[in-house]
Amino acid sequence: MSRTSESVHVWPAAAAAEDDLSSIWNGLVRHPWRLLALLCLIQIACWTVMPALVNVGPPRDVVEGFMWGREWVLLTYKHPQLPCWLLEISHLLTGSFRWPQYMLSQLMISTTFVLVYLLARDIMGPTRAIAAVLLMPSIYFFGWPTPQFNHDYAQMPFWAAISWLLWRSARDGRPGWWLALGLVSGIGLYAKFSTALLLVFGGIWILYDARARSRLATPWPWLGLAVFLSLAAPLAIALFRLDFLPLTYAEHRNAWVLANRARLYYIGVQLAGLAALPAVLAISGLLRRQADPAQGPLPAHPAPERRAVVYLAWMGLGPALLIMAASLFTGTGESWGATMYNLVGALAIALLGQRLGPVELRRLMVLALLCVVGISSAYAMTRWTGCNVLGRLQPMCWPARSISQTAEAIWHETVPGPLGIVGGEDGVAQLAGLEAADQPSIFTTLDRRLAPWITDQRLRDQGLLLVWPTGWRLSPQQQAWIAGLPVKTVPFDWSLKAPPLEISFAVIPPGRTSFPSDPPGPPDPE
Repeated sequence: MSRTSESVHVWPAAAAAEDDLSSIWNGLVRHPWRLLALLCLIQIACWTVMPALVNVGPPRDVVEGFMWGREWVLLTYKHPQLPCWLLEISHLLTGSFRWPQYMLSQLMISTTFVLVYLLARDIMGPTRAIAAVLLMPSIYFFGWPTPQFNHDYAQMPFWAAISWLLWRSARDGRPGWWLALGLVSGIGLYAKFSTALLLVFGGIWILYDARARSRLATPWPWLGLAVFLSLAAPLAIALFRLDFLPLTYAEHRNAWVLANRARLYYIGVQLAGLAALPAVLAISGLLRRQADPAQGPLPAHPAPERRAVVYLAWMGLGPALLIMAASLFTGTGESWGATMYNLVGALAIALLGQRLGPVELRRLMVLALLCVVGISSAYAMTRWTGCNVLGRLQPMCWPARSISQTAEAIWHETVPGPLGIVGGEDGVAQLAGLEAADQPSIFTTLDRRLAPWITDQRLRDQGLLLVWPTGWRLSPQQQAWIAGLPVKTVPFDWSLKAPPLEISFAVIPPGRTSFPSDPPGPPDPE
């Protein structure tokens, strides 16, 4: 009797729960932007919390960005400085160096999701658009590398925005779209110069597509171009004044890749980053020959027109394929293509969207959330294990706060004034200055040409704290800076298993009148 009574109460409750889940899912399908919001929130939460829990120090590019951001310069020898300004703003708003950079990176990723959704919605409707976005977390570049906020991730939403605004501008021809396109394109250059590559592909498409080409007869594309040129002009002037060092840096990086990586290394990394996408397409059922006729229909929308598919292929794959081909001859850093795959999911759905039904969409949602939660959890476990169990010294293992506090304490033992400049081995010197209350500047590679904010007058007035890891091989120029100075070496715990690492400090107090000159010849950005 008790079993009968129990079943009477349990089954209606289970049925009600199932009805509730079904109602929630139907609401998400009817309003895809809710599903988009859910994906963005989970992406931001997981990829902010997991790295912040396990990373003792920020990734190296992030430390460099924080140190350069406090200088508020337009351009360094590597890149334009918009990402560094954003990092500095995040610190000014929160007072923390521990988690804001991870959230900032995920805000860039989530903004990219939204912009890709807007473009795909214009081309093939909201349901297929959300399916396109749900494919993106399966791409490596939207997950594992994202805690390292750098220029590649700062420019990612600009690439998506340019693709959307160009499509809208050519479709509608309204002045606001062309002006917005010029504005976003100009600001995108401040994230990274390689934004210009997408602009070149966009310009070629305008000349190819008859509808887009007809817009050139109106004044609005030219007004948008004027906005773009006015924004790009300060960067061009700064590039000239810096003797085109960012181009030299890119040349050096490419030469290093050619000398130290296999010829197909870059292409292999890119294909590996996309390897999970076909698996997700297959598991979701989108690689079947035809949709399951037993399924209920999704909201209908016409298949995308041919010119739209061409546009997605040209803007979404063109730059990436060109860089892959160029890598065979010039060398290319493995992560430099990270921003070039925004539209791969949209292109896949444009070609396979007729097979998309409720079951496929539900599977895509589950797979996307599994990718975000699973990969971020694996990241946290791998990083913690690498530092504390395996004893592998990675940038995230370095005790940034302890190094900064020790550096400042050593400085104030000798000098009553604030710590104004740190230098030496760049990676450790940046950590020494990162969380110091005095907010010192970084003397990059002890070369004034690569750190124009450092002058002999500043060195005379403020002095310099030299920092390097014990055992690091000093160059003759670096030895000249350290010669004759008392050196203090301090051990720092960083792992539960590995021995402490040792860092050396030397103080050059204010008042010194002569300093070693810059290295002979052109500056070496490496």
